[in-house]
Amino acid sequence: MISVRRVYEARQPGDGRRVLVDGIWPRGLTKSAADLDEWCKDVAPSTELRTWFSHDPDRFAEFQKRYAAELHDPVRAEAVKHLREIARATDLSLVTATKELEVSHAEVLRRRLRPR
Repeated sequence: MISVRRVYEARQPGDGRRVLVDGIWPRGLTKSAADLDEWCKDVAPSTELRTWFSHDPDRFAEFQKRYAAELHDPVRAEAVKHLREIARATDLSLVTATKELEVSHAEVLRRRLRPR
């Protein structure tokens, strides 16, 4: 199972491996408080895309297309492969600081990682 969680929320039963998928460290949070197993910043959207999107729900459809294109970059593609391997072995929680999980890069990534 692959889920999306906020980094500011406590670990839940069934979270499995908690992997931060943001490119920058969450504001005001210590590493111990984050309770993460890993930080996979290579899978995060580019600064330019993140800035353009600005978490505007009206831009989400276009953001999904642009982010999907970025995930073909060799470094990001390798990070996606790594996350897919984790998801095959255990439950995976994609963790982000984003407030609106439904319109986040973590949700786009969750959909991409689902078994085909």
